[in-house]
Amino acid sequence: MAQSSLSDYLAAERTFLAWIRTGLALAGFGFVIARFGLFLRAMGIAQENSIRGTFGSPWFGAALILAGALALFWSAWSYLRLIRELDRGQTESPHRSTFAVALALLLAILGLALAIHLFSVNPAAVQPKQEESMTPRTSSNGIVTIPSHHPVDETVQRVEEILAAKGVKLFTVVDHSGEAVKAGFQMRPCKLLIFGNPKAGTPLMLASPTAALDLPLKILVWEKPDGSVCVSFNDGIYLQHRHALPDSLLANISVVDGLAAKAAE
Repeated sequence: MAQSSLSDYLAAERTFLAWIRTGLALAGFGFVIARFGLFLRAMGIAQENSIRGTFGSPWFGAALILAGALALFWSAWSYLRLIRELDRGQTESPHRSTFAVALALLLAILGLALAIHLFSVNPAAVQPKQEESMTPRTSSNGIVTIPSHHPVDETVQRVEEILAAKGVKLFTVVDHSGEAVKAGFQMRPCKLLIFGNPKAGTPLMLASPTAALDLPLKILVWEKPDGSVCVSFNDGIYLQHRHALPDSLLANISVVDGLAAKAAE
């Protein structure tokens, strides 16, 4: 009967600690998978019609947590058994790793099933979402629309402050929704700011008198049915082509882009 050495005990302890880390990692990853649906909602990845596709996430997560718990129980039992054998000097040789092989196969099956689940019922989770709501959109009629991170009134106030800081004259603010209410209609907040600078606008009208149809410059702040706020304005290049303005005057009408973007940020 061979006498067990200190290195044998230390090796057994290292193996035990490795199994503990494995069990905790499995349980932690299982918890993340179980909450996968909520994670998608928080990140805004899942589409409304694909959120239901995360129904399998709790089952996958529970299976991983169970695998982690089994790994912890088995490692504790195996470690105590090995220590008793070392104390008696009767260790079996070799020790089979049947449980480790079975756990590896279980994880492989779970991983494959989870991958199939994601690709089949929730493709939005594995494809980058197009940030359409955060990207300026120019329609065929030359209207640029960008989202605002502030309510309508606050966005209007920010535009007014920026205009004042730049010395641009604000001619008026047309409260379309307010006038609609006076007429007996219900309308979401919608306000039009009309502003300009004769030093910038006059050269435009001298080059093309029809430019006066789109001057002074305008910014429309309005609320969508879902409660989000948008800022709309005429695209400078569109106005340039519409009135055949020279390239040297493009900056005179494109200034609204920077104003709107700063007010909406």
